[in-house]
Amino acid sequence: MANLHDAMINKLEKKWFRNEGGLIPSMAVLAYCILAFFGGAAMIFSLQPAWMALGTLALAHGMVIAAYMIHDCAHNAIFRAPRHNAACGRALSWLTGGCYATYDDIRATHMRHHVENSDAMGFDHRACLARHPVLRRVVEVAEWLYVPAVELLMHAMVILAPFLFEERRAQRWRVVAITILRFGLLAGIFLYSPWAYLCYLLAYLLFLTVLRFMDALQHNYGDDIAGHKGDRIYEESHTFSNPVSLRHPWLNLLTLNFGYHNAHHARPTAPWHTLPSLHDALHGGDASAVIPFGMQLASFHRNRVARIWGDAGETQGDRFLRRLHEGRAVGVDGVSFLTPF
Repeated sequence: MANLHDAMINKLEKKWFRNEGGLIPSMAVLAYCILAFFGGAAMIFSLQPAWMALGTLALAHGMVIAAYMIHDCAHNAIFRAPRHNAACGRALSWLTGGCYATYDDIRATHMRHHVENSDAMGFDHRACLARHPVLRRVVEVAEWLYVPAVELLMHAMVILAPFLFEERRAQRWRVVAITILRFGLLAGIFLYSPWAYLCYLLAYLLFLTVLRFMDALQHNYGDDIAGHKGDRIYEESHTFSNPVSLRHPWLNLLTLNFGYHNAHHARPTAPWHTLPSLHDALHGGDASAVIPFGMQLASFHRNRVARIWGDAGETQGDRFLRRLHEGRAVGVDGVSFLTPF
């Protein structure tokens, strides 16, 4: 029976999944996304304080894992057929609120990040804030209070993009329909219970905070796209891994191993569950490209307002590395793969 079971698993993997050993971990994570999201929502709707608190955390983490599965789908790292990766990515985008953008836009923008070795965005939030002093002050105060205001601004721009940029004009009715549906559901939650509504908002803010925490220090790319397109040496020297823990690797499952970022950039089609072993194979005990978790926390706290504007000087020489070790690295905001521009 065991041999028959293994044979069936192998057959399914070869037919549907891109990598050997991908069926069980991928299906387990997808099941977790659904359970954490809808189970968390059910706990919030119970209106029992203890269950609501637990449900808020479950809902937030379900969105985090769903987002990183979208990332793997964008690299066609889960399923053998691109259309199956696309279908999975589109479905999960509804859990994360990333459905206002098309999956094709999410994927195309993220592929540019890998090919061009750049985090340059079509919408520059810094220039926008510089032009609007009141909005700038609101965002700075919110970020000081640990509210991911820049990420909220970038997600809002995804909704507004079809009405501001001619190249996205064809998406207007799609965005209108999705906005009516999602905001209608949010209104329904508010009518059911304002406390449940607040729990959902808190879960969403926690979700955005985790994603932008992981993104902030993974690259110190400059704005010169043409100069470094396809430059593997530049890519590797400006990419940093920020795992939650190397001593206790299981903790990195909290972010679906997204912290093994050098390994991901070395082999972008490697699925999430192979990144720890790939990291070990590439770097062994060399921790020079790894940012310790304590340094990440220190930077995230000290530079939560400065990160809105970034520091162009950190893209030059070893200034970024020196600041990392001093806990003073600024990093970047507004570069989520869920906000394609």
